[in-house]
Amino acid sequence: MIRVISTTLLLMLTAFTLQAQQVAVLKYGGGGDWYGNPTALPNLVAYCNQNIGTTIDKKVATVEVSSIDIFQYPFLHMTGHGNVVFSDADIKNLRTYLLSGGFLHIDDNYGMEPYLKKELVKLFPDNALIEIPANHPIFNIYASFPKGLPKIHEHDGSRPQALGIFHEGRLVLLFTFESDLGDGWESPEVHNDPPEVRKKALDMGANIIKYVFST
Repeated sequence: MIRVISTTLLLMLTAFTLQAQQVAVLKYGGGGDWYGNPTALPNLVAYCNQNIGTTIDKKVATVEVSSIDIFQYPFLHMTGHGNVVFSDADIKNLRTYLLSGGFLHIDDNYGMEPYLKKELVKLFPDNALIEIPANHPIFNIYASFPKGLPKIHEHDGSRPQALGIFHEGRLVLLFTFESDLGDGWESPEVHNDPPEVRKKALDMGANIIKYVFST
């Protein structure tokens, strides 16, 4: 087991060195629309390249949870409205990825939260989701959000929350809930959001990307 994990770590470190400037959408099981917000991540990549000096490949990949290919990407993005199911193989692969230095951002597109949380318990049974305080660097590393996660789209009036899982002091998983950042990243004609709303969403997205790539 130790040898297998060590080999995986070596593969991951090599991949991150060679391909540290590409991100991917995570394809998961359970029937949820993992493919939602198709313009969101490409738009965020373009925004970050223009505003925070990243050189991320404009081609966003798609990768399945159980695939060893996840180790090629330091940043994975996951979204949807509905059901999420992680198989045993998914859990093992994703946990190894996260504990080895990878990062997963999950953006609830509204409706995935109750399904997701039960899967996260399987993923990290000893590490509960906790709310990230507003003074955490992820809220001010590029743009300042003194109150924490911004609200982009209204659904039921609940406050936005940024929840995280930490391992040995490192944030390995970010779950943005009741915010709909991805909707704000989408092309303007998709939701007809005012420019100031889209900028707020993109600025918060840039904070996440900069935090992941610089810490």
